[in-house]
Parts: sequence; C-alpha cells; structure tokens
Amino acid sequence: KFDCSFDVKFSTYAVPMITGEIKRYLRDQGMIKVSRSLKEINAKAYRVHEALFAESGREPGLEEIAEKIAVTREELVMAMEAGAQIESLQKMIYQGDGSGIVLEDKIEELIFEKTKDGFFSIEEKVQIVQEIYGSIRGFGILDSILSDDNVTEVMINGPDNIFIEKNGTLTKLNRKFESQRRLEDIIQRIVGLAGREVNQANPIVDTRLPDGSRVNVVLPPIALCGPTVTIRKFSKEPMTIDKLISYGSLTQEIADKLECLVKAKYNIFISGGTGSGKTTFLNALSNYIPKTERVITIEDSAELQITGIENLVSMETRNANAAGAGAITIRDLIKSSLRMRPERIVVGEVRGGEALDMLQAMNTGHDGSLSTGHANSTHDMLSRLETMVLQGADGLPLEAIRQQIASAVDVIVHLSRLRDHSRKTMEITEVLGYRDGEIQLNPLYVFEEDENSTLEKVSGSLVRTKNPLVNDYKLKLAGVKKVI
Repeated sequence: KFDCSFDVKFSTYAVPMITGEIKRYLRDQGMIKVSRSLKEINAKAYRVHEALFAESGREPGLEEIAEKIAVTREELVMAMEAGAQIESLQKMIYQGDGSGIVLEDKIEELIFEKTKDGFFSIEEKVQIVQEIYGSIRGFGILDSILSDDNVTEVMINGPDNIFIEKNGTLTKLNRKFESQRRLEDIIQRIVGLAGREVNQANPIVDTRLPDGSRVNVVLPPIALCGPTVTIRKFSKEPMTIDKLISYGSLTQEIADKLECLVKAKYNIFISGGTGSGKTTFLNALSNYIPKTERVITIEDSAELQITGIENLVSMETRNANAAGAGAITIRDLIKSSLRMRPERIVVGEVRGGEALDMLQAMNTGHDGSLSTGHANSTHDMLSRLETMVLQGADGLPLEAIRQQIASAVDVIVHLSRLRDHSRKTMEITEVLGYRDGEIQLNPLYVFEEDENSTLEKVSGSLVRTKNPLVNDYKLKLAGVKKVI
C-alpha cells in the first residue's frame, strides 16, 4: 500500500519496483545481462583502438589491443561479442522497429497491475509510465523536464539537486535521481549520442542533445557535489527575426536594416553576457543569408539551426581521446574551412586564439561572416578580442591587432539580460576603423528605458542616434540605396 506523498511514492517505491519488473521481463525475453567486467573491457578496447589508429594511421590487430589493456585475446573476443549483442539490443529497443511499442505496453500493464490497490490518479500513473519508459530508452526523469517547452535551462548538481529556469525564474525541483550511478548512466547515454567521451581521466565535456540543446558535464572528483550537468535548451522551432520582434527585442524597422547589412555582407559580431541570447540572435540573423550561398558553420558543439540553405556545411570540434590524441579545435576547423570555398563563415562563439584565424578569414575575402563572444559592452568586446588574439599569437604588437579587428569587424550587436530577466538588444554599433591608437566606434542604435520602466519590469526600446552609417560602401556594392 502507498500511504505517502506522490513524490516519495514515485522515487522510493514505484520506480525501483517497476524497474525491477521490467528488468525481469527483458531477461525473460532472452535479453541477457552482460557482466560489468566485459563492458569495461569493451570500453577500454574501443579507446585503445582509437588511440592506436590515431598514432599509426593503420587498423590495429586484436593481439595488439589485448596486450595494451592487459587481457587475453579470448577475453577481448568475448567482450566484443557481448558488446555487439548489447548494441543489437539497443537498436531493437531505441530505433523503433516496433519493440518500443511492445515495451511501453508492457510497462503500462505492469504499472496498472502493481498500483491497483494504491491511491494513484490517472495522471500519476501516466507520469510513472513515461518515467520508466524514459529510463530505458531515454534520459529518465530528464525526459519529462525537457519536454516542457517553458523550461529553458536545466542544472543538475549531483543526484539530489535539480534546478530549472522556467519563464526566466530559477527554481529547485522536488525530484531527484534514484542514485548517483543512475545519473552517471544517463550522462554516458547523452555523451555517447554525440560521439563524445567523459570519464575520470577526461571529466569535463561539452556536447549536445539530439535536438541541438547544449550540454556541459563535469564529473567527480572535479565536481565535489557529484556529477554536474548543465543543459541549455533550444526551441524546437528555429528562432526567427519575427519572433524577436514579438518578444520586444527588436522593431521591424531595425530588423529590415539588419537584413540589408547581412545581405550586403557586412561582418557582424554579436556580443553579450551569459544567457543574453547570443546564439538565439545569431540563429535569427542567419535567416537573412541568401539561400544560394555556400555557408560553413563552426562550433564547439553544434547548436545553430540554420534553415533553407542547401549548400550548408556544419562542423564541430572534437576532444582528445584517452591517449591525448585526435583533438580537433576551432582553429583547425577555421583553417580547414578556408579551403572549402566558403562564401560565409559562421563561428558559433570565439573564446581563445581562434579569434586571430577568424579575423584573418574576414580580412581575406570572406565577407558576411558572423560570430559571437562574451562581453559586457561593445568596448569590452573589442578588448576581449585583443586578448583572445594575443592568446593565439602573443608576439603580435597591440597596434597590429587593433588594426586587424578594425578592418575585419563592421558591426557589433550587443545583447543583455536585464533585471527583470528579459533579453534585449542594447546597442548596434558600427566599427569605423583605427585612429590615434584606438578603434573608433559609431553607435547607431542604443537602448533607452522609458517612463513605464520600474524596478520589477523594464520598458524601453532601441533609439536611433544622430550618427549616420559611415562605411556604406558594401551597401552600394550590393545595390542597396536605403539610408541606415
């Protein structure tokens, strides 16, 4: 009998009980359980295979791999066979050959049978069905959290502390994972879907969910509170300028002028603090790129949702394997993209020495490039770019770096998250050039609060300054006669 609150019923009784029934059901169907030692051998063999192949460029033999991980050839073959069996089982369950429906039906049948004497509502039973089904073919309790379209961020600080950002407000959920081991299993599933790897040797990883949501994972002993996961959710529908206008971040007039700048191939840099909406704005702005152009996107983990462009190449970085080999950085991808005949290069975010390669690309005929970076203002963004370039080439004089930046970047759009948690476009500034040892800026639009603004709610809009757009030669080349 269940005579306690639903949250306690769910976490303490229902999940372990029905999960046990499901495991027995799977075992009865001949889906054998592979021993943990064989799983570990198979995982080690995969990592060693990757390392040996990266070092020598040839396919290593079984004996060579077995020797590296200190097992016999027979044990390695047994582990590989077991791994193939598990992979076949996962495909059957996860890839929708009909067995998923059978599995869900069985879960529902078991739940209704086991809870017939308890005080469960229909909604509670449905929630348990979704939770158990998700624990087998999805991400457990994360599935129900991520399915809420109003949730924009999920923060997991160990198995007992789950926080979400919903409608701009941060709250702690009255839910938790069954155990740390269960949380670690879900982390491995998330990381494995993107072909990444995280373990005690490499405890930090950036990856993504199948829908493009950004995921950061930090494992113990680096994370003292237990496995830590941060998920930045992205909308199922790509962001558009029309949506930004409806949210009050832009006006139609400014959107039309940004469209002119993008089509005229101005190099645009989007700056802002954490959570200010830089990637979202970049997604929206990319919709103005002509559909006939060849576009290369470069990211740490793929987040951009550029639609309507057929000649699109998306690339993402790769971490080093267990042997420390095979890493592919943003710098590597930018250099490679220059040989791929790009008409535009879109870099998701610059954080370090890759800023130099990006600026050089902008200065060598790849106009119309877009990128983002963390900064508190447009002036701070320029300072950060200088610092990032120095990380990539510390021997360059500061004057040469500033000249590169002034020549490469045409427009900076600065975003901010305000005191009421709303995201606003704060400034649109033209980069005039380099003079008297400084990069000259020309603010075109600035955000100003109006009389309706209060401490709790920000009200205001972007206001056109009296400064005209000075560098209009790209607009003239594109045949645009609009005054900006």
